[in-house]
Amino acid sequence: MYVPRYIFFTKGVGIAREKLASFENALRSARIAHLNIVTVSSIFPPHCHIIDIETGLSRLEPGEIAHCVMAKEQIKVPGRRVVASIGLALPAEKGMYGYLSEHHGFGQTEQEAGDYAEDLAASMLANTLGIEFDAAKDYDERREVYQMSGKIVESQHTSQAALGAEGNLWTTVLAVALFVK
Repeated sequence: MYVPRYIFFTKGVGIAREKLASFENALRSARIAHLNIVTVSSIFPPHCHIIDIETGLSRLEPGEIAHCVMAKEQIKVPGRRVVASIGLALPAEKGMYGYLSEHHGFGQTEQEAGDYAEDLAASMLANTLGIEFDAAKDYDERREVYQMSGKIVESQHTSQAALGAEGNLWTTVLAVALFVK
C-alpha cells in the first residue's frame, strides 16, 4: 500500500428517482464519479499536502481506486435539510499525523455541520496530543484552548447541505477528502 502525499476536498448534491442514482449524481457533482472509491478511517497522513481539486483530479485516472474519507446522507423527504461534512485538524509538529472526521445528518446548516465536524477532528487530535480540555464547553471555547496549546496549527471543514427534493425523489449530499499518491 502507500501513504498518500496529497489530498483534496470536494462536495456534491445529487437528485434522482432511485437512491443509487442520486448517489451517483452527487459523485458527478463532486467531480469524482469516474473513480472507484474506497472509504477509509480518519487519519490525515504526516507530510500530506492539501491541493486544489483541479490539481488532484489531474493526478487521477478514470477507474483508479481512490481512497477517501466520505460523509454522505440521503433523504426522500421534500423540504427536509440534509447535510454532510468533513472536518480537518492538523498538528503544529511536522511529521505528526492529523485527523479527519465525517459528520452527516439532518436539520443543520452547512456552517453548523462544518463546525461540528471540525470540532470532532480537533477533539480527536487534542486527545492524541494530550491537550486537556473541557468537553462540556462549546467549540469556540475549546478552539481557543487548542490554539493556545500551540500543538494544533489548523482546523477547517468542507460541507454540503441541501433540501430534500420535491416529487418523490431522493436527495444525496456528500463531502469528501480524497487522497492522492
